Amino acid sequence: METTTLQAEVRAGRGKGPARRLRAEGKVPGVFYGPGVEPTPLTLSPKELTKALRGERGRNVVFKLSLDGKDELAMVKDLTTDPVTQELLHIDLYRILEDRVLEVNVPFRTYGRSVGVVQGGVLNVTRRVLPLRTMPANIPVSIEVDVTHLALKDTISVEEIELPAGVECTLQPKLTLVIILEPRKATAAEVEEDAAAAAAAEAAKPAAEPEKAAP
Repeated sequence: METTTLQAEVRAGRGKGPARRLRAEGKVPGVFYGPGVEPTPLTLSPKELTKALRGERGRNVVFKLSLDGKDELAMVKDLTTDPVTQELLHIDLYRILEDRVLEVNVPFRTYGRSVGVVQGGVLNVTRRVLPLRTMPANIPVSIEVDVTHLALKDTISVEEIELPAGVECTLQPKLTLVIILEPRKATAAEVEEDAAAAAAAEAAKPAAEPEKAAP
């Protein structure tokens, strides 16, 4: 299983005051909790965390948390960032077990230019993220589908997606994820409105001055 090592220190102080002091020192306060462990306040390096969270797995990165000489597996449960600077302010890390199923959200992407789009249709993707159930070792970076073959009105539903072994999507099997919409046709009212606007614009043009007779 792919993991990212993360060093952490147990912090004694709790509450907003100690957390502010930690951030002033360039560190990130956090907490580690989960099955079989008491909630433990932590001090973490923002550089290590930011680098890991900006990787291809994003918030689905599995950390090997080095804590008091012991290694624990953990994932991001929640995090708080500054709304302006996007600076990481606090992070919750949840203990995971290699043999226990997890629920994660994974990016859903399409690739290819569909037949229907070439014909003037519009590709509509109804979900950008898929909720999945799987073991920690099987978490995919993303789920991608080829839409090249889709014609106008064609769809791809949850049950048609090929998922990696040991991975299950928790959405309804018949739910549509991708559809090629037909080119939008103007209604009679819109056509009439456009014609009226054109007529008004024409009427608003200044009248042409009569030509003067040659002397």
